Parts: sequence; structure tokens; C-alpha cells
Amino acid sequence: MNPVPRIVIAGTHSGCGKTTIASGIMAALTRRGLKVQPFKIGPDFIDPSHHTRICGRNSRNLDPFMMGKEGCINTFIRASEGADIAVIEGVMGMYDGVDGSDISSTAHVARILKAPVILVVDAKGMSRSVHALIDGFRRYDPTLTFSGVILNSIGSPRHRLMIEPSLTIPSFGFIPWKEELAVESRHLGLKMAHESASMGEFGKIIEENCNLDALLAAAHQSAPLRDMINTEECEQQAHSKIGVALDEAFCFYYQDNLDNLRKAGAELVFFSPLSGSLPDVDAVYLGGGYPELHLAELESSHCTQELKHAADSGMPVYAECGGLMYLTKEIRSDKTYRMCGILPACAEMTRSIQALGYVKGESIGNLSFLPASLPIKGHEFHYSRIEPARDARYALRLSRGKGIDGGKDGLISQNVLGCYTHAYFTPAFAHAMIDGAVHFSRQ
Repeated sequence: MNPVPRIVIAGTHSGCGKTTIASGIMAALTRRGLKVQPFKIGPDFIDPSHHTRICGRNSRNLDPFMMGKEGCINTFIRASEGADIAVIEGVMGMYDGVDGSDISSTAHVARILKAPVILVVDAKGMSRSVHALIDGFRRYDPTLTFSGVILNSIGSPRHRLMIEPSLTIPSFGFIPWKEELAVESRHLGLKMAHESASMGEFGKIIEENCNLDALLAAAHQSAPLRDMINTEECEQQAHSKIGVALDEAFCFYYQDNLDNLRKAGAELVFFSPLSGSLPDVDAVYLGGGYPELHLAELESSHCTQELKHAADSGMPVYAECGGLMYLTKEIRSDKTYRMCGILPACAEMTRSIQALGYVKGESIGNLSFLPASLPIKGHEFHYSRIEPARDARYALRLSRGKGIDGGKDGLISQNVLGCYTHAYFTPAFAHAMIDGAVHFSRQ
């Protein structure tokens, strides 16, 4: 069975332009009237926000380390339903995986999905050497379907003429350097989609400089996915309301996490800690994001005090990274700002990165909504540190990753958990959260 035509946009390395080009392809195909389902390989939150805005369909992460092969196939099939084409943006360099391995690399996911690959090559400062680079990527893994290349950062028509005649592989486009369309970055990566529309604007450049008909033809060469996974999952009958913080300060969520909560019986109620009040819910989910950019507003927000009262009443609260910081007593940045005061710790912004990489561990059973020995997989990436109280208690023991303190993560107080790990929710994890919410609602 072949669920949808698909194409992987890979890159030679980080910074070669694959995000801009993949987003531009999505925009150009959408402008043609096609229903484009976007995906991002790896644990990234920012690129999917641009994909979602461009395509009008929620972008999904595909990450074998966190999801496994079956999880990737399930998510791909489920999300692609009703789409005309799936465009899958790669991560880092095409063959770069966990700890220098193949795991969770762009190539790994392309093999899992049996998807053709188009390689984005940054040609700046090169002419004939481009061919050696392409040939190396093409030959490195002969099991991949290598459809062709897109040459980026072409400096002039003469630069193109120095490259094009000697190509031995199809070229889907030559993209000129357009500095004015670059998306601004900050400490965690590119700006979010609600802050910049530049990615969508790049669709015009793709239309002018790429052969979209050839790209569509390549996508239709996707091999059938014969090893289909059964995507039918039983939903839990128990019902609860989960408040999900969603605004400029809290905006890092895996779409699968939200879907798995719904499948487990949750009604998701979105709210803004920056400008709104805490809704009438049975539990709260605080994702990561950029609370450090909105500290004064969070300090004065009504929701900050309302969360403290809810926690004191025993409501389950689960928070990740930026959400963890928000639940502490204070965050120190340019000055000190008082936060929720729920967790026995203080947070401090740092100039250098404190942790970056995949996380693996298990729960140790100190919370009503997180039973012991529940496997945890996820990712951490932050420019802050937490100073916990000496008698701080934790809910997660990590075998991989730093967490809050040397492999300990999941700082707890009452029925509240805050961790640096951005966890990928398994069905068991989602059901445990719902069980905790239902128990609280019945008190």
C-alpha cells in the first residue's frame, strides 16, 4: 500500500538552507492548490511551526529514537490521510544521527518511509567541487532512492553555468542567494512562525527557480509501504479536561503528544498564562517555549497566582523546560522576577548552552499521575539552570541526558512535576496523566 506521494528534503549539513527550501516547497505546492502534509525529522519544535502556518495542516515530528519505527509509520500514515503529497524536512546533515550513528538521521527516516530524497547542497564558494560532494552523498548509502539535488546559494548566472553542465544527477532547482528572506535566529534557533512569515514568502523563489513538476513526479515514485502498522488504537473511556498553556511564552509541543492525550480521553482546553486565566480543568500541561522573553508579564499575570492555588489544591500539573522554569520561585535574567512558587527551586538564564541532546530514563513513582518504571524518551535543549532546594525530590531517573541535576529530572512538589526533558508521550504516559486528572476531578 502507498498511502501518499512523499519526498524527503535532506541537507549536506546544518545551515545549508534545507529548512528554508523545504518550507518554500511546501508554500509553492500549497499555492498550486495541493493539500500538503508537512513533517520534520528530529525533535525540533520551531521548524514545524513554520510548516503548520504554511500548509494549514499540523506538522508532525518523525523521530525513531523517541517514537520507534512503528511510531514513525503510524504518525506518517495517520497525519497524511487526505493529503496530496507529504513533504518531509530532514535534520542536520543527511547521515547525521544519534551519537554519530545512523539512528534518527534523515537517511534512517527515509528508509523507514521508503521515501525518495532530494539533497540540498550549499554551493557557496564552490563550483566543480560540488560534484564530488554530491557523488559522495549519493554513493554512501545505495539503499536510498536518491532522486536529485537542489543547489542553494547560487551567486550569479555564471556560477550556475560553472556547475550545471557537469551534473550527473537530476537538478530540481538552482536557488539564488536572497539575504533579505533569511529568518532571524536567537538562542534556541529560528524565530517561531507567529513572529516571522519569511518561510512562506520563500515559496515565490521556489516557484521561479525550481521544477515543481519534476519534484512531484519524484514524490510519486515512493515505494509501497508493505509493512503497514495497524493504526487503530482503543481510546480510554474516562474523560477529563486538560488545560494546555499556549501563547508566545509556551509554544513547544509535539503534536502527537496532544493527539495521544485526546485519544486517552482528554478534552484539551488551551489558555494563555500571559494574558488569560486558568480555565476550569482537571490538570495542566505547561510546555516549553520562551518564558524568559516575557518575565514581567508572567510575574504580573493573574494566571501565575491561580496556578499556585490549583497546585495547592492537589491538581496534577506537568511542565517541561520553560514550563518548569515558570513553576519555580523565581527566574533570574536581567533582574529577578517572581514566578509561581510551586516548585522548591530558582531558575537562572545563562549565556551558554547547558544541555542539548536526547534523553532516556524512567519514572520512579513519586507522583499519583506517573507510576513507577514508566519508560521516558525525549530531548533537552536549554540556556538556563535550576537551583533546587537541598531536600528536592525527583520523579525521573535518566540513563541518558543531564536533566536538572546529574541525571535526575522531574522536580516534584505536591502533585506537580517539572522537568527539562521534552518527553514524547507514549499511550501509557498519556493514560497515566488522564488517570491522575480523573482522580483529582472525583475528589
